[in-house]
Amino acid sequence: MRVGARPRHSRPPAPRGTEPQVSGEPVSRCCIVSGRVQGVFFRASTARRARELGVVGHALNLDDGRVEVLAIGPRAQVDALCAWLEAGPPAARVERVEVNVAALPDVPPATFSTG
Repeated sequence: MRVGARPRHSRPPAPRGTEPQVSGEPVSRCCIVSGRVQGVFFRASTARRARELGVVGHALNLDDGRVEVLAIGPRAQVDALCAWLEAGPPAARVERVEVNVAALPDVPPATFSTG
């Protein structure tokens, strides 16, 4: 494990906002990841992990150097992806992950993309 890195299996950060508490209903979270997260295969690695978990959404580079991750799927799988974002791929140096509850889109994406 990298010095100062959080364990890959840590609890996901608690999301801000509210979301439905109905079991089995999909949840949607928008995560903003700060640190050295661009140019280190963060988006591609996030997409691969999301697809493994069955989560749809996107990972986008922001102009300020952060990455936005929209994760939609079953709560346990979305939580697992949010926890994975805390460390990210080996070349990344994640400093902070801000997790916010996001509205579920009327038509969810069919897959996880890296736009």
